Amino acid sequence: MAVVAFVVHPERPEATKVALHLADWLAELGHPVRLPQGDAERVGRPELGQPDDELCSGLDLAVSLGGDGTMLRTVALVAEADVPVIGVNFGQLGYLTDVEPEGARQAIGRFLAGEHRIEERMLLDVDVEAADTRLAEHHLVALNEAVLEKTASGHTVRLDVDLDGARFTPYAADGLIVATPTGSTAYAFSARGPIVEPTHRALLLTPVSPHMLFDRTLVLDDDAEVRLTVAGQRPAALVVDGRSVGELQPGDVVRCRAAAHVARLVMSGPRDFHAILKAKFGLTDR
Repeated sequence: MAVVAFVVHPERPEATKVALHLADWLAELGHPVRLPQGDAERVGRPELGQPDDELCSGLDLAVSLGGDGTMLRTVALVAEADVPVIGVNFGQLGYLTDVEPEGARQAIGRFLAGEHRIEERMLLDVDVEAADTRLAEHHLVALNEAVLEKTASGHTVRLDVDLDGARFTPYAADGLIVATPTGSTAYAFSARGPIVEPTHRALLLTPVSPHMLFDRTLVLDDDAEVRLTVAGQRPAALVVDGRSVGELQPGDVVRCRAAAHVARLVMSGPRDFHAILKAKFGLTDR
């Protein structure tokens, strides 16, 4: 029998209701169900809780119940174990979720019957070298992006950038975004970066409000390594897929490269990325 995990948005009661309904349905069919420990306690089923480091053991499927933020959390939990993810949308129009709540049971049923398609998305490996032992040797995985940004209003941050081991240039900006193609429609887009088809493989380096003449996004090969060093006198905040990692001090380093693993997103049918763009931005045919 398939083992299924649910990851639930903490502030969406309707997501909790659907998660409980689906969990009971799967249990009746004999499929073991589990949730991250905190999610299990919030939905009132602590007996289903598993620590994050044990969640993926023997896991066949993860179901995200929320918006794109919940999908990012789910992927971060299971991607390195190559567990496929179904995204059920309880947010606004999302780029990552594929199923509306009323179709969740059918989507899981199709997966269990083998009637589904897997879309692979590039992930970003993010490694931290920091004097602070709480951050040193920190390793994270991102589906969208890693961001080094200023910590104080009214100031810029200085970041020295090396590409593939060679010095490129220092940046003076509000921040720098290292994004995947999936992340090209997230924070990088708001910084005027390009929109990239999400199934491509590339690294996008986009400055945020740069205080310099060079203000363009660099689109790099997927085997590139981007090394960001906090320079000058000011610290920088590291944020990975919307999660605050901590404050880095001058001399601390963040290394970004394509991950060996990919995100495995379960699709119920062909995904029309162009139609999603048109709907998201209100584009018309003429």
